[in-house]
Formats: sequence, structure tokens, C-alpha cells
Amino acid sequence: MGFRSIYFEEYEIGSSRETMGRTITETDVVMHAGQTGDFYPHHMDAEWCKTQEFKQRIAHGTLIFSVGVGMTAGEINPEAFSYGYDRLRFIKPVFIGDTIYVKTTIKEKRDYPKRPEYGIVVELVEVTNQHEALVLVCEHLLLTARNTATAG
Repeated sequence: MGFRSIYFEEYEIGSSRETMGRTITETDVVMHAGQTGDFYPHHMDAEWCKTQEFKQRIAHGTLIFSVGVGMTAGEINPEAFSYGYDRLRFIKPVFIGDTIYVKTTIKEKRDYPKRPEYGIVVELVEVTNQHEALVLVCEHLLLTARNTATAG
């Protein structure tokens, strides 16, 4: 993990990066249930799940979101910070033993009207499983400093 200053002007629409895989374990699911208080049977009751559509426990959508976002946080940019997430969707279930991968693509850049010395960079975050099926998608908004040294 390193530090690299990237200013608003340096982000290129269409550029992307991809992560290595991470397998979702039963421990992940149990710990997430304990941390969030979400002990819903779809996540915790293997026998009940056998009677349901997917026939097995599914990982919490919020777990996949958290792990997926964390997988993209390899470099620290001191000129940007997370402003939030939009359009979060859980497309397909993730099961214990599935391996997820994340691709982020710069989708959009726009002005930030509250503080003109910043801009918003929108990253499309796509989480897929080992079968290359899309399981989660969202937009990550980065509040990013403009390079005042090059501003005209």
C-alpha cells in the first residue's frame, strides 16, 4: 500500500483497475452477522435454506459490498476521499465458497458546486464471482482536489 497524489484532472474516463480474487468463507458470514445483528435465516440457517430457492445460505449483500469495496482500496490518494456510494444493487447471490473479483472503471467526472477547488470522480464498481457473473454493482463517488498549480 502506498501514497500517490492523483488530482481531479488526472483521472481518465474509461480507465480501470481489477483486483485479485477473494473467497467468501463461513467465518466471513458469521462475523458479519455478529457485527451487524443480521441473523436472518437466509444467511445463518443451512437446513432452512435447503427448502428455499437457492438451496444454500447466501452471504449478506452488505458483506459483499464491504469486502468488495475494501478490495479496491490498495492505494491511498491523499488528494481524494470517499464521498459515498450511489446506485447500489445486489444482482445475484454470493454463496459461501464463492470467490469474488472487483473491477472499477472511471465513469464520470463533474464539478462539485459546494467547493470549486474539488471535483467529483465517479467510479463504476462491478463485483463478479468465479463464473464471471455480475453479483453487485454500485457507483463510488470520490471527492477529489483539483490541482491548483495547473489551474488556469
